[in-house]
Amino acid sequence: MDLLALADFNLVARHEGFGRAARATNRPKATLSRRVAELEEALDLRLFERGARTLKLTQEGRALFARTGPLLVDLEESAAAIASGGGKPRGRLRISVPLLFAQTAMGRIAANFAQRYPDMRLEVTTEDRPVDMIEEGFDLVIRVNPDPDDSLVGRAFLHDRLVVVASPDLAQPESDRATPVVVRSMSDRTPWRIRKAEAAVIAIEPILGLASLVMVRDAVRAGVGAGCLPISLVSHDLARGTLVQWGEVDAPDIALWALYPTRRLLSARVSAFLDFLKKTFPLGTPDELAAFIGRG
Repeated sequence: MDLLALADFNLVARHEGFGRAARATNRPKATLSRRVAELEEALDLRLFERGARTLKLTQEGRALFARTGPLLVDLEESAAAIASGGGKPRGRLRISVPLLFAQTAMGRIAANFAQRYPDMRLEVTTEDRPVDMIEEGFDLVIRVNPDPDDSLVGRAFLHDRLVVVASPDLAQPESDRATPVVVRSMSDRTPWRIRKAEAAVIAIEPILGLASLVMVRDAVRAGVGAGCLPISLVSHDLARGTLVQWGEVDAPDIALWALYPTRRLLSARVSAFLDFLKKTFPLGTPDELAAFIGRG
């Protein structure tokens, strides 16, 4: 495959047109058109749907752009870093993070990172669903207890654990009675098992369904019901006595992972962000995350 033709294809796809790409790079439009046509002929694929006034990627063109674009960017950045003697990373870094981490910590992390790396352009989106990193163009994703995936590698950089908490005014019910609770889904009626000297089970009666754990915490603070929440989110309430803990949930601990595709070289941009997370949370403990949230 002609890498120069592939680079020109990515250039046209990124600018969404031959004319725009030609103007942006001060290159002849005819040259770009010829290079893309040669690539289509070599691959025996049509990469663009050409209309009278529009140019759109075909399904095959979108797939090729999604898979080769980040690789070409990484190669360009590697060459630039070598030429400049290994200077600071530059360029765009696109990250997907879960909602709770976005609401409680990611804003300040992003601001601090931008100040540390002024030549980088950080773009953060919030998704609790498992995104397709290649198809959707993400460089890095942060996920909670991700399923094993051979196409991704990374590291766990934070840990947390779940606790059952309530307002001091809400008495813990007897074992045979359901307690009013705030949950993320009203259909979830699975009893909560908590760790004590003797295993305890809390029967639940959902009275509020709130999509965000921050909203769940705020409703629990108001005394409407108990909640099952990460301890980092409520540790300051527990210290102040505005919430009390009924027990730790008998479940695996929460781990936040930073993941990137195995098929890509670890770019300077991704490496810089991973190192920044490690410096922000050197121990990766719930107390460290709670302290960070508390400073907000």
